[in-house]
Amino acid sequence: MANMNKPLATLAAELRNGDLSAQALMEGCFEAYAASEFHLNAYKTWAGDTALIAAKQVDQLLKQGYDFGPLMGVPISVKDMFALPNLPTYAGSKSALGAEWQQPGELVQALRSQLALITGKTHTVEFALGGIGVNAHWGTPRNPWDVHHHRIPGGSSSGAGVSLCQGSALLALGTDTAGSVRIPASVTGKVGLKTTVGHWPTNQIVPLSASLDTPGVLANTLEDLCYAYAAIEKQLHKQPLVIPKLNDCRGVRIGIPENFFWEDADKSVIALVKVTMRRLEQAGAQLIPIQVPLCAELFADFQQGGLSVPELAYFLSSRLPEKLEELDPVVKMRVQDGGAITALEYLRRKALVEQATQQAAVLFEQVDIWLHPTIPISPPKLTEIAALEDYRRANMLALRNPSIANLMGLCALSMPVGLDNLGMPVGMQLTAAGGQETKLLAIAQAFEHLLGNGQQLMGVCPLF
Repeated sequence: MANMNKPLATLAAELRNGDLSAQALMEGCFEAYAASEFHLNAYKTWAGDTALIAAKQVDQLLKQGYDFGPLMGVPISVKDMFALPNLPTYAGSKSALGAEWQQPGELVQALRSQLALITGKTHTVEFALGGIGVNAHWGTPRNPWDVHHHRIPGGSSSGAGVSLCQGSALLALGTDTAGSVRIPASVTGKVGLKTTVGHWPTNQIVPLSASLDTPGVLANTLEDLCYAYAAIEKQLHKQPLVIPKLNDCRGVRIGIPENFFWEDADKSVIALVKVTMRRLEQAGAQLIPIQVPLCAELFADFQQGGLSVPELAYFLSSRLPEKLEELDPVVKMRVQDGGAITALEYLRRKALVEQATQQAAVLFEQVDIWLHPTIPISPPKLTEIAALEDYRRANMLALRNPSIANLMGLCALSMPVGLDNLGMPVGMQLTAAGGQETKLLAIAQAFEHLLGNGQQLMGVCPLF
């Protein structure tokens, strides 16, 4: 079986020089899927057979000297919110959406045009409305880091991080409206990038919030994430992108919020992130205390549905009215309550988001990034959130920290910093100004070079 535990850039070079075949790479993914999917439930729809055929075609093209892009032959899982040819889109709901949701949009086309290997469509929370990854229709993927208990995988891209742990994919495509890429990355020990709203196209992605939706990518390491981001950028914008390599962390201005982001956090989560902060400071980074304005006000609105729930209610009622009666009761209640607000209230919330976005931009004149825990808690067991009130509390705690970047028009990523006292991964979020993805990735990669990647920090996932 192919050795897939290498950087994507190395695997890509081996594909091109003949030391590795795309067929062998995809066969490795297929074996990993077959060995553990019955237990992990990462995928709504597996497309391994089609991907194997495509892999053989990729090998023939490479032998003939063709090169369609950096992601050629790379296995990638795709969240079941994206339209893909010949694969039904459920968006986590009870039944498949119409045929129009099999027509790919620009971002999926950016993968397909490079002849990336699509391994299948990973599970999502119904219409992406949730942060811990639960799905009542199709079951909740299992977090591979707990061998004995079914813990949450993070949501709403609930199968994405699991597919990377499983080894059935080397990259995962997700969406992020309030943390839905970064939360699963955090609790499965992976890295995940949320792009700035509007930076990557969202057409033919089932919408949760027209105002806040952003596509994103999960990867095993920052090095792989940078490779994937540059490859997608090149395809979308038709020009090469070079992410600068920082020699060290000296001079990086890290804003450490003194408010909001550390509240109700587990002691072991705080301890890990603060140890990491000290290591960065010892390596020459500047830790600058900051106050991030309007967090409490934004999150109070968010807990009442914010912009996303009324916008989802509008989408469903106007485009998919038949879905309203099929919704999981918890999701249905949120959609009904959130969709009942007045136009005046919706505009008030939108004005607050715009005000916070402006104030956040000013704050980034003082610092390069913000740093805080991605989520403040260890991923709970499903049995611990069986009661509705326990679910709601855990859901809002998972969403609280990451949602602020969405509500302030920023880009952000989560990277692992170690294991908490339950042996579960802990993520650290880095947030940069809107449109500063390249700067964010350069800084994060320098941090990974200093601290180590996920496997170096946490070891191998115990299930594997």
